[in-house]
Amino acid sequence: MNRRFALSLLLFLPTLASCEPKKAMSTDAQVPAKMPAVPVGAETATLGGGCFWCIEAAYRQLDGVISATSGYMGGSVKNPTYEQVCDKATGHAEVVQVVFDPKKISYERILAWFWDLHDPTTLNRQGNDEGPQYRSVVFFHSDAQRKTAEASKAAIAKILKDPVVTEITKATDFYPAENYHQNYYFENKSKNGYCKYVIEPKLKKLKLEH
Repeated sequence: MNRRFALSLLLFLPTLASCEPKKAMSTDAQVPAKMPAVPVGAETATLGGGCFWCIEAAYRQLDGVISATSGYMGGSVKNPTYEQVCDKATGHAEVVQVVFDPKKISYERILAWFWDLHDPTTLNRQGNDEGPQYRSVVFFHSDAQRKTAEASKAAIAKILKDPVVTEITKATDFYPAENYHQNYYFENKSKNGYCKYVIEPKLKKLKLEH
């Protein structure tokens, strides 16, 4: 590999490893996704751990998870668009809202996967994705979830060398992301470098479909 090619590759990799698609798309693809139904007895978890494509791709595969929807939570603007969130002006985090059957998978296990899926010690950053929209956050939907999340965070903090910066805060309005963000990894893994170089290695490491 000659020096000029190596330098070009180094300059190109950050683009591949950035959670920002840049392509023309249909109007329907840019419309917010419809929320899936929540069956009786199901529970909801809302988690932010960097780019929602990564988190969603894993949760969709877990036994007991009914649905995983990418979206936005924690901001001050109603019905934000992806572009607005990326501009860092709305206060939203990229999150995945996970609907699960507590008889098949517990909230504790949902959180255990959450810690494995991202680095909870980097403030407002996951890899090359940087900004408050990529913050590590657990939005709790009940007091029981809050207590479980706090205990889970305390447990993981004893294992990790660096301080855990994950926020634990009450869930607010959830806004589903645009249709093209849903199931993004499996729809685009052969076409988007971010999927290949960032998401795929995570799924491989966790022995999930990739």
